[in-house]
Amino acid sequence: MRHNFGAGPCILPQEVFKQASQAVLDFKDGLSILEISHRTSEFENVVEETTRLVKELLNVPSGYSVVLLQGGASLQFSMVPMNLLPEGKTASYLDTGVWASKAIKEVAAFGTANIVASSKASNYTHVPKEYDIPADSAYFHCTSNNTIYGTEMFSFPETDVPVVCDMSSDIMSRVIDVSKFGLIYAGAQKNIGPAGLTIAIVKDDILGRSGRKIPSMLDYQVHIEGGSMYNTPPVFSIYVAMLNLRWLKSKGGIAEIEKENKAKADALYKEIDRNPLFKGTCAVEDRSRMNVCFVMENKELEKPFLKFVEENGIEGLKGHRSVGGFRASMYNALPITSVHALVELMQVFAEKHQ
Repeated sequence: MRHNFGAGPCILPQEVFKQASQAVLDFKDGLSILEISHRTSEFENVVEETTRLVKELLNVPSGYSVVLLQGGASLQFSMVPMNLLPEGKTASYLDTGVWASKAIKEVAAFGTANIVASSKASNYTHVPKEYDIPADSAYFHCTSNNTIYGTEMFSFPETDVPVVCDMSSDIMSRVIDVSKFGLIYAGAQKNIGPAGLTIAIVKDDILGRSGRKIPSMLDYQVHIEGGSMYNTPPVFSIYVAMLNLRWLKSKGGIAEIEKENKAKADALYKEIDRNPLFKGTCAVEDRSRMNVCFVMENKELEKPFLKFVEENGIEGLKGHRSVGGFRASMYNALPITSVHALVELMQVFAEKHQ
């Protein structure tokens, strides 16, 4: 059996793979999901159900719109200031990693980014806690989970400034209060579905204030009014996301999957802290449940360990090049048995090399 701890495209439940592969062959009357028109009533039903499931699972309150987009979180780095940052105004940003810094870079085309705090000096090994958000900020932007460095925000600032959050790598993994945010966006490829789909949850009353002419494809309001159908949507990605959200609902929803995710993270961090060969790389209070980053006390053992686990069914454990070591990504569909398999291999390796 292979255990997929890869940080990129998410692991999906086997039942979702089976349903999606069947739809590739026959979605309706012998037609593949890959070839049907997005204007058919059948696919319109898919969009409607996907949107409804996002609202239901996240308990999205009234006054918010859920829109299905393309371009990944990287396009949102530009869409957010284009739609929310008026000319001559400043937006506040929390710098907690590579993706946050990339979002900050895109603001310059539209206005000024005020970095309220940064953990760059410590190689992003913690999430800053003490900072002030100026009341005149157009919005405050943060990244809830940092896949490369293994940190996660478990609380968000109380502020009257609209909070915008990139939740690409931990959305649907834990309960959140959507009413605390002005805009949430997430690339689908971690906990929702395959790459190609981006979900945005937008508080309606924060739109229409930028004062600039926005190209139609980059205007949230255009996509909302078009029912996520302004242009041809990523049909297959949306369909698989719908199947995966159905699966999540059948498991009891986000409160239940959060319990599983916490149990998986606790089991692996416990072994990292107990095993003398390994150590974590970031502040304990900020340890991500989605991406567990760790290294070895003896760097010379890292390549042999990686080879050992790969030979025993572990995939995707190598850490990002900017951090090194190992990264175990444990998205929703990864079973806890995979974590137990990794922990057992860590113990076996330690017994041989102590």
